[in-house]
Amino acid sequence: MKNRTMLVMGIFLAAAMAGCAPTAYKITPIPISEELEETIVATDPGFFLSKIAIIDIDGVLLNSREMPLLGSGENKMALLIEKLRKAAADPCVKAVVLRINSPGGSVTASDIIYKEVLKVRNGDPCRGIPGKPVVASMLDVAASGGYYVACAADRIVAEPTSVTGSIGVVMMTWNAKGLLDKIGVSTDAIKSGPNKDAASPFRPMKPEERQIFQTMIDEYYQRFLAVVEQSRSELTAEQIREIADGRVYTGSQALKLKLVDSEGSLDDALVLAKELADVKKARVVIYHRPVGYRGNIYAAARASDPKPAASSSLVNIPVPDYLQQQGSFLYLWQP
Repeated sequence: MKNRTMLVMGIFLAAAMAGCAPTAYKITPIPISEELEETIVATDPGFFLSKIAIIDIDGVLLNSREMPLLGSGENKMALLIEKLRKAAADPCVKAVVLRINSPGGSVTASDIIYKEVLKVRNGDPCRGIPGKPVVASMLDVAASGGYYVACAADRIVAEPTSVTGSIGVVMMTWNAKGLLDKIGVSTDAIKSGPNKDAASPFRPMKPEERQIFQTMIDEYYQRFLAVVEQSRSELTAEQIREIADGRVYTGSQALKLKLVDSEGSLDDALVLAKELADVKKARVVIYHRPVGYRGNIYAAARASDPKPAASSSLVNIPVPDYLQQQGSFLYLWQP
């Protein structure tokens, strides 16, 4: 570590002597440990131990690694679960605020995250961890799987301009047969059963195959409805089904439909979290990997992977996440 620090300082010193560098530097050696670090982003005056943890639910929710421009990123779902469990295990953390800015994602990833949030809320008696209040704060988008996760919270606070709702399931497929025919390319599948290549992009989908997938879609949809019904006790199953046709709503519309509990900002969600936890003062903290400056409650709580994985490509070309999900079942709002 000492040698690495000296090397970095030497490079910056050489650049400064050459006249090609700024006049001030902040040198932060990368720690050997990559365990989550805690940063205070806001605090009430005085001395106290209580903390409120902000956990990000952002981007498309998938059980896969992010692909930054250079190198390889981290599995977003795994990182999120690690943050939730860290907050749950810390006795000084009295409440958790979910900072949601997500259009949703895969059915399974959304459901796993939902269950992890419930564990924070309900506690884990086997590990002696008590439950803690959870408040969901909707920012720009908290739709489909983003709303699914929000349903695990005690209270949901939405900005009036938030986009939410989109209660439903979608499976994206595409058919390239016409294009392949034009360029003289054909494909053939050697398969163990008639439905093994169902939803293949190289041929039209058969009616019986469509029915198979529709049955699965209906099952996942019923699961979504049950989650909403459990969260929104003021709504009947019939009322939920009426508004759960896949459309999105503004935060103000969602409040009128009783899909959220109140309108408000992230600050309002933090105040509510303290009220539910029955604490007067608290420090607001976020969790992140080492390296990076975070100065307030809206700061991103993640950093680039300090050790990019080796790759045969020098540069990754980002592709929209949903385009990588051919044939997947999604709780996703995709305008």
